[in-house]
Amino acid sequence: MSDSKDIVNKGDRNKIYFLVMVIVALLGTNLYLYLKDKKESERFVSVNTEMDRLKLEVEKIEVELDKVNTLNLTLSTKLQEEQQLAREKIAELKQALQKGVLTQTQLVAAQKEITELKEFVKKYNDQVFKLERENAYLKTERDSLQESANTANQRAEELSRKNAELNEKVKTSAALKATNVQITAFKVKSNGKHVEVTKAGTAKKLSVYFGIVSNPLAKKDYHKIYLRVFDPAGNLIANEYNMFEADGQEMQYSSSTSISYNDDDTSYKMDWVNPGDFIKGVYSIILYVDGFTMGKAMIELK
Repeated sequence: MSDSKDIVNKGDRNKIYFLVMVIVALLGTNLYLYLKDKKESERFVSVNTEMDRLKLEVEKIEVELDKVNTLNLTLSTKLQEEQQLAREKIAELKQALQKGVLTQTQLVAAQKEITELKEFVKKYNDQVFKLERENAYLKTERDSLQESANTANQRAEELSRKNAELNEKVKTSAALKATNVQITAFKVKSNGKHVEVTKAGTAKKLSVYFGIVSNPLAKKDYHKIYLRVFDPAGNLIANEYNMFEADGQEMQYSSSTSISYNDDDTSYKMDWVNPGDFIKGVYSIILYVDGFTMGKAMIELK
């Protein structure tokens, strides 16, 4: 009996040992699988986190590149080509990262490309900002030159205006002025003799007598005198083709003549024959010389 019990107990113990070994093996397998799964999970989380970081880096690079377009610069062909290449690389990286499936090797390659792209964009932006500074300097120089030119033009215009005013003053000061202007009406007899009259019905012409005020600034030379005659109604009696300029405007004249001025006491006479008939009333005349009014006078015909 005793031997039989020992044999049974020994068999039970072997079973127990076997079960323990099986349990230990299962626990070990489960632990291995757990650790492996945990490692794979951590690796997956790590890869996803790195991809998210790379996506953010690419977006930052694109923002840096976009800054160039806000500067309103005219880029050289070389800079435009470099920007286009950078944008193509950014598009490729964004597309790859959006797929969400990258091997470790692809991830490392993407990291390297992004690092190179960041360095490229930094150098590119440095070139563009240098161009901006140069343009700003050139603009400042241009504005300064333009301001100087404007100032010079303003000064030139001011000098020109002052010279014109001075010339006008000189011309005005040098203009001849008539003195003691008198008008006499005459009739012409059949024998050609001129007889002074006071009646409109018999008058045929007017003679204007005048002297010239001494003026050392006036040019001692021939000067053309223009005469304008107005009838009692204030109408100018003149040929429409007889034109001259005086007092800043063009006007018609009744008659003209040339005199020689020598700054002496010479007296002058200017005749005007009425193409029509005289009427009763006051006739007025105005004399002009060198573009200025020279003198005025009136005569009344009865």
